[in-house]
Amino acid sequence: MKHNQVRFVILFGTIAIIAIFTIQIYWLLKAWNMNEKQVNESISIVLNSVAHKMYLYNETVPPHENPVNQLSSNYFVVNINSVVDANILEYYLKSEFARIGLDVDYEYAIYDCHNDKMVYGNYIPSQRGNKNISPSSNLPKYNEYLYYFGIRFPSIQNTVVSNMTIWLILSAIMFALILFFSYSILVIFRQKRFSELQKDFINNMTHEFKTPISSINISADVITQPAIISDPDRLSIYGNIIKQENARLNLLVDKVLQIARIEKTGFQLKHEEVELNALIMSVVENFRNQSDKEFTVDTNLASDVGKVYADPVHLTNIIYNLLDNALKYGGDNPVIRVETASENKYVTLTVRDNGPGIPQVFQKKVFRKFFRIPTGNVHDVKGFGLGLYYVRNTCKAHGWKISLKSEPGSGCSFIIIIGR
Repeated sequence: MKHNQVRFVILFGTIAIIAIFTIQIYWLLKAWNMNEKQVNESISIVLNSVAHKMYLYNETVPPHENPVNQLSSNYFVVNINSVVDANILEYYLKSEFARIGLDVDYEYAIYDCHNDKMVYGNYIPSQRGNKNISPSSNLPKYNEYLYYFGIRFPSIQNTVVSNMTIWLILSAIMFALILFFSYSILVIFRQKRFSELQKDFINNMTHEFKTPISSINISADVITQPAIISDPDRLSIYGNIIKQENARLNLLVDKVLQIARIEKTGFQLKHEEVELNALIMSVVENFRNQSDKEFTVDTNLASDVGKVYADPVHLTNIIYNLLDNALKYGGDNPVIRVETASENKYVTLTVRDNGPGIPQVFQKKVFRKFFRIPTGNVHDVKGFGLGLYYVRNTCKAHGWKISLKSEPGSGCSFIIIIGR
């Protein structure tokens, strides 16, 4: 998929997700308000009916205005205009709520005008019997009425929610679809990144193979000339070039196949006790002999490091890869410093270089497979982007920790903490 197409899909998907989310929230809030209004209206109908029954029972004249006044989302006061009998009131409340089928918890209190306080009546649980509701024995007064009762609905929000079950289910399905769509966009991002990494890998591999193949091709042209037979020294030189470049190609292929094999079957570690300092010196010496580039390696190895428990082959590869990485990115006059330090429960192995360093934005990415710091179309540093990926996974397989410290212009330090 082209870059512009990916951007269009992501932009369109993001706009669609935001629009769907906004519309769903809007209708959910609207449904909530409608259900809350419906429940409040049902409660007002019940309380109005109870008030008129109390007027008939007490033989009093009903007030001209609405006797029911809602003071908060869950608290109502009802003007009775006469002395209130608690037993009669509770009977009417129960019967009226049952008549309209409104199953809700409530508690009531009756105002005592002689003592100027609310006298708590009772707490009536719903059939669902919500055990998380705590009754309140201190219901607020209302100064506009003389004879009235207050009624509180502590679980009114739960009643509204229960009436919105289908809306909540549809919203959950919608949010699940949004999450799935968001995950799909994330997968597109990942696939795009993998595609770019694969493209970079192929480009790097092409540049890596181009030099030895060209050298072999030139050497083959020379040794196929009839006159070369009369010049055995020249024939030997070009024969050695073919041999060296062929070995180089085999090394590159083996590196790629090794990563593929490890990812398929995992690390097959063969732990044994290894003299770390001796192994480091051996790898450094071999690295000096194999490299055709001028560089300096300084070692500062603690004498009390002793032995570590590791796979010697993979540990050798770790050190070699770190040295190779330091050489590649060490600038014009590479200076590599290898240090070891001993602590109580672990050993620290550090490989430093004097290169330009790694920008902060790339430091967490250098251990990814195929990742190389972008340099445009310039391929002046050879490699596939597999060395540090191999180092990190090998350290992880051993149970070690690896970290990177780098500042632009101050080189890089790769630090491995090896447990004893």
